[in-house]
Amino acid sequence: MPKLELLPAVDVRDGQAVRLVHGESGSETSYGSPLEAALAWQSSGAEWLHLVDLDAAFGTGDNRALIAEVAGAMDIKVELSGGIRDDASLEAALATGCRRVNLGTAALETPEWVAKVIAEHGDKIAVGLDVRGTTLRGRGWTRDGGDLYETLARLDSEGCARYVVTDIAKDGTLQGPNLALLRDVCAVTDKPVVASGGVSSLADLRAISLLVPEGVEGAIVGKALYAEAFTLEEALKAVAG
Repeated sequence: MPKLELLPAVDVRDGQAVRLVHGESGSETSYGSPLEAALAWQSSGAEWLHLVDLDAAFGTGDNRALIAEVAGAMDIKVELSGGIRDDASLEAALATGCRRVNLGTAALETPEWVAKVIAEHGDKIAVGLDVRGTTLRGRGWTRDGGDLYETLARLDSEGCARYVVTDIAKDGTLQGPNLALLRDVCAVTDKPVVASGGVSSLADLRAISLLVPEGVEGAIVGKALYAEAFTLEEALKAVAG
């Protein structure tokens, strides 16, 4: 059985690595240099890095040069997220050499553009589905963006290769992941799902890894690592089977 992929997160705001609670602007705790954090995860054995430009996601500027520097310094695979919603931001993201780009808000506000991007770039594109209940939330989690399952059906029909599913109510809270939401999404798509939000313990990671046969491919881990709930080495061991 394939093992759960772990993606340690580096969220960048105003040039610093930060973590938010519930994805809300103003709730951040700073953890210093994004490059140092990324290199630390790489040296701890990560195979993926989840790199987010929070300023771009919230529409408060961007950290494009810094994001490109971090992505360029990595020997591991990078998934890039945050504010990628038009040709210019997509081009800048792909130019970093990242393995995958997550579209978020753009998928909700400009569906025709997303369909075109999926057709052009295939599995380099994942769509982030940020959920409260069954409602999607757009632009840095401050707007409603329609029904989760209707959007999933549309994206599936357009050939979307992968979904990154975040339960906003759980994100940054260390309260445990929403396993029911992950199961529900896996039940309606045969595309791989990456889980995000709420991971607080090795037990949470083991619980998510039990969903691998149902279609969960990976888990993004942020605050638990920064809060030292466990080490990345321990996490990788926990999901190794």
